[in-house]
Amino acid sequence: MNVALWCILIAIILPYVCTAVAKISGGYGLRHNHDPRGFLDSLEGLGKRAHAAQLNSFEVAPAFAAAVLVAHLVGNAELVTLNVLAVLFITSRLLFIIFYLADWATLRSLVWFVGMGLIVSFFVVSV
Repeated sequence: MNVALWCILIAIILPYVCTAVAKISGGYGLRHNHDPRGFLDSLEGLGKRAHAAQLNSFEVAPAFAAAVLVAHLVGNAELVTLNVLAVLFITSRLLFIIFYLADWATLRSLVWFVGMGLIVSFFVVSV
């Protein structure tokens, strides 16, 4: 399996990292599981931002996975190009999460746009 396909797995796992940060920052650790959605909705500060980063990560993962798979199926792009784009996307997502947690809204929005541009680029390089 190549790097771009492994990056899909990383994109699937990243939201759960954000969930762990949200739960830990909420003071209950990872064991508060009677009403996890209600608990996450009640968070403030860092925990609330981690939860928001989790939701955004869940939203973007399918688009990234689809872009990588379509690019592989079409087969017109070099594998190294797809791998580089995938690593750049994961890097943008890591920065997005860090900037979200740090409450740096402008930088967070900028790297969000970069990530979306990278998703589009999978389709562009496959033409």
